[in-house]
Amino acid sequence: MHEPAAGARATADLDDLVGADLTARVTVDEHGTVTGWNAGAERLLGHPAREVVGRPAAGLLAEPPSGWDLPPFPRLRRWHGTVGLRHRDGRTLAVKVLAHHRTRENGPREWFCVCALTARQSPPERRDEPFVSWSFTQSPCCATALYDTRLRLRRANRAMERAVALSEADMLGLRVEEIVDGPAGRRAEESMARVLRTGETQADEDFLPAADGTRADAWSLLMSPLRDAAGTVRGVCLTAHDMTEQHWARKRLQLIAEAGRRIGTTLDVMRTAQELADVAVPELADFASVDLLTAVDDPPDTSRRGGPPPGPLELLRAAHQSVTPGVPEAVSALGALDRYTEGSAQVETLRSGRAAVYEMTHPAITALVAHDPVRAARVREFGIHSVMTVPLTARGTTLGVAVLARHRHPEIFQQDDVVLAEELAARAAVCMDNARRYARERDRSVTLQRSLLPQRLPEQAAVEVATRYLPAGAQTGVGGDWFDVIPLSGARVALVVGDVVGHGIHASATMGRLRTAVRTLADIDLAPDELLTHLDDLVSRLSTEREGGRTRERHPECGGEVGATCLYAVYDPISRHCSLARAGHPPPVVVAPGGAAERVDLPPGPPLGVGGLPFEGAEIELPEGSLLALYTDGLITPGGWSRPGDGDRDGSGDADGVGDADGDADAGVGRLSRLLTGAEPTLDALCDRILTNLLPPRPPDDVALLVARTRALDASQVATWQVPSTPSAVAQTRKDTLAQLDAWGLEEAAFVTELVVSELVTNAIRHAQPPVQLRLIHLAHENSLICEVSDGGSTVPHLRRARTYDEGGRGLLLVAQLTRRWGTRQAAKGKTIWAEQPLEVAQP
Repeated sequence: MHEPAAGARATADLDDLVGADLTARVTVDEHGTVTGWNAGAERLLGHPAREVVGRPAAGLLAEPPSGWDLPPFPRLRRWHGTVGLRHRDGRTLAVKVLAHHRTRENGPREWFCVCALTARQSPPERRDEPFVSWSFTQSPCCATALYDTRLRLRRANRAMERAVALSEADMLGLRVEEIVDGPAGRRAEESMARVLRTGETQADEDFLPAADGTRADAWSLLMSPLRDAAGTVRGVCLTAHDMTEQHWARKRLQLIAEAGRRIGTTLDVMRTAQELADVAVPELADFASVDLLTAVDDPPDTSRRGGPPPGPLELLRAAHQSVTPGVPEAVSALGALDRYTEGSAQVETLRSGRAAVYEMTHPAITALVAHDPVRAARVREFGIHSVMTVPLTARGTTLGVAVLARHRHPEIFQQDDVVLAEELAARAAVCMDNARRYARERDRSVTLQRSLLPQRLPEQAAVEVATRYLPAGAQTGVGGDWFDVIPLSGARVALVVGDVVGHGIHASATMGRLRTAVRTLADIDLAPDELLTHLDDLVSRLSTEREGGRTRERHPECGGEVGATCLYAVYDPISRHCSLARAGHPPPVVVAPGGAAERVDLPPGPPLGVGGLPFEGAEIELPEGSLLALYTDGLITPGGWSRPGDGDRDGSGDADGVGDADGDADAGVGRLSRLLTGAEPTLDALCDRILTNLLPPRPPDDVALLVARTRALDASQVATWQVPSTPSAVAQTRKDTLAQLDAWGLEEAAFVTELVVSELVTNAIRHAQPPVQLRLIHLAHENSLICEVSDGGSTVPHLRRARTYDEGGRGLLLVAQLTRRWGTRQAAKGKTIWAEQPLEVAQP
């Protein structure tokens, strides 16, 4: 409500100030008909508006113009000169006229003609001497013009004459908006009115039409009051500084900064090419295209340096953009191959490796459009007048070419534009090359990662297992997640899931070393907490090796210190107990048959590599048919686990070992628990459902998942005897063993089993401490028989070579020869020696 009233009042005040009738203002349409006539025009020629408007303007001329002397009015932006006009009383007047050729708001063009009446009131030799002295004492040395209190020009220096391409005589008595037609002149005049009203200097920056009309120049304007000796404001001094170069320099810097933010946001070649085109349009060009030498999926050819091979070239259209919706200028579709002949602008730029600017008559352009009628038609249709080609070169290798074209922008490309385009292309080329190199590196990492993971799960009786591994999306790269299933003695099985900090080949290689170490430590049957302690020492040594014994520094390829998390679980199908320990890893989830999913309450432990802190184990009972889910944090948290030392260097950890993502982890575990309780026909189907529901198509972090359903050995498959610590007990033990083998129908295994039992029990009675226990385990589906002898001693037996006349020392060697494998495992008190022998498969 208030803005229109205030604007109208300001316009009325300004009109009163400047005295609108002190200028004769006439508008003439393109057909030469008078369409506007103000009171100043009536004062000048005596004709009222009703007698002139709607009639030919030629009727006002004192003499008809000569056709061959007329300038090309339709092509002019502005005209000024002296015109002989006929007064209403018959007199002839020589009038200085300034005419602007402008476009009205509703579309048609017209001529806006002005003539200052005040310029005819005093002779030049007596013109405003005070203004001259004030201008020298108060105005800066630049383009300067002096205006009176009616905002009519009284004086202008040579710099101002050059700036507007008008002489002082041409501008004398005119207002700013009459000298500079358009919004810029109006804004300057309003600022000058504020100077008169407030007596304060006004400053502004604006774009003014250049003298040649091809562009808008940037000017810094300063409008200062001109005061007499008494301090009364007698006029306004307008000074202008040409800031065009500085303005465009700032624009170029802003565009470069914008390019740094917008180009290379992803490790995707096509996306980076499109980002380059988007940045170039419309700031630098009206149309931009990016063409690559080879398909983006090809690995970078590091052996080829410089430009492409000789001959015609096929280029892949990777991106294009235009100021016109739909990019109608484009001839090639995105992803399409186009063939470019020798001598074309694209090929010449790729050959030379230098940017070039072409006008449409250049042979490189004519050679291109001559063999392509569609391209030639597009050039004519859109009026493309200037083309710039810029090579995309990174690390000595040319990847492609960017083509920029102008058709709306009136100027052809200048050298400053070439420099800017080269800077943008260089940034984009480095990002594209990084993306291509990354793709090759990621393929290698994926290959290495998959080769280090189990190719097939081993046969074992304890659990039914299904696993999944998903590498991270392209943004992050392949990491060091792994899983493993390790058969142990006594029909037990070890389940392992781990995660190495970082991504890339180094993380995959470190994962392989840790997986091998876990298998080696598992082979000597260490308890979970002891195994993690040894693994922690190994990770600490790996960090020390990479640091070379010096202060820790981040290696450009290795990425700094080594760190990892791990969860190790051992399940015994005989006792149905599961022992677990974790090192900074998310805890497992257990689902009892017919029950709800629960997260195992397991002490977190520090991540591997922190060193010096203990690991605590736990033991849970798992009924037959229970589900046990082990996973890496990429399954439940979007960002993944933070490396050791990032806020948890003391190893105290958090509730579930997932760093700062507790809330996300809790929600993720909740979703996982709900999915685990759903009915699925197989474990593989269950794993697929979990990944589908929890992960995006391109997960931000590696994901490893291991789901196991527990089995239990029936009591009929296990036989146990307590053996007295006397030599005579060996004979009874052999009898008991043969009787049990008869009960199982394993008479064929009697000879070997009797010999193994006799040797192991005899060694335990003779060399160890009571109590001594014998246990036989029949694994029918694996066709194997396990013999275990436990005692209270801690001495570990080992094979030795007996001499010719030795009476003993051959027992373990004989056991090793007759069985598939054998070994020893330590317990809290004592040890167990075990041997596994294959059974003959009954023929049908």
